Amino acid sequence: MTRTSYLGNRTSTVLARRLGSELLRLRDAAGKTQRQAADVINATNSKIVKMEQGWVPMRDPDIRVLCEFYGLDDREAVGRLLDLARLDRERRKAKGWWQDSPHPGTLTEYIALEDAASRLRTWQVSLVPGLFQTAEYARSLAVSEGAGVWEDPDEIERLVEIRMCRQQRLYGERPLEVYAIVWEAALRQLIGGPGVMRAQLEHLLKVAELPNVRLQVLPFHAGGHPCLSGSFTIVSFAENEAVDVVQADTMTYAAWAENESESATYGAFFERTARLSLAQRDSALLIDTIRQEI
Repeated sequence: MTRTSYLGNRTSTVLARRLGSELLRLRDAAGKTQRQAADVINATNSKIVKMEQGWVPMRDPDIRVLCEFYGLDDREAVGRLLDLARLDRERRKAKGWWQDSPHPGTLTEYIALEDAASRLRTWQVSLVPGLFQTAEYARSLAVSEGAGVWEDPDEIERLVEIRMCRQQRLYGERPLEVYAIVWEAALRQLIGGPGVMRAQLEHLLKVAELPNVRLQVLPFHAGGHPCLSGSFTIVSFAENEAVDVVQADTMTYAAWAENESESATYGAFFERTARLSLAQRDSALLIDTIRQEI
């Protein structure tokens, strides 16, 4: 993740980077320099840099002038860029409850996207999805990670509070749709000890009954599968203009996939893994079996 995640309102940097990368592509194709682009909109070279890297909101007049300068005369294509700019500006104005989150910048950005999303598809290798975690599980997880990140008790409690607030998206008039696939290992990992894990699995069974939640388990006996490399979440939005965004976890940072081809690839991996997973009813039976074993 580049440092753009830490600049401005973190709600919309993904959309801004997507818009900026498209303007950069158009400029390169037209053979124009940043200095020339800056002159045509009466701006500094620095502003063009910030626009192309998604650091700042973009004005419609600037986008129209740049598109004309770059030779883009397709009204629909220009309209899509203007729509992206509008969505980006709207999300920058939104001051969400996550703004004082103790999360690192990249995760704060993800929470903001999650709050604006209409649907999530998430694949989890070693942990229960954050939206399905109990407070005790989340707290135990924060403490176990504390050697490197979370050491202050007040900060840990704030972290748990934020995670519980996120779960409100599962309820209400327009609940978030969540399709989760969890590897069996995540259900057997004793985060917080047997008592905490039993309560977590009981909660997981209750969440799985929500009409907007689909939960499947990939059992050990499924063998090799397309998503062996790690966990990821595909974030979808109600607006037609907004392409799915993917956050993939690594050991040290969160990587983003922010274009149609990459998000489609992750979507295909998710669907293939779903076909190897247990059906919802059988997944619930396995979860309950593991709960009783613990």
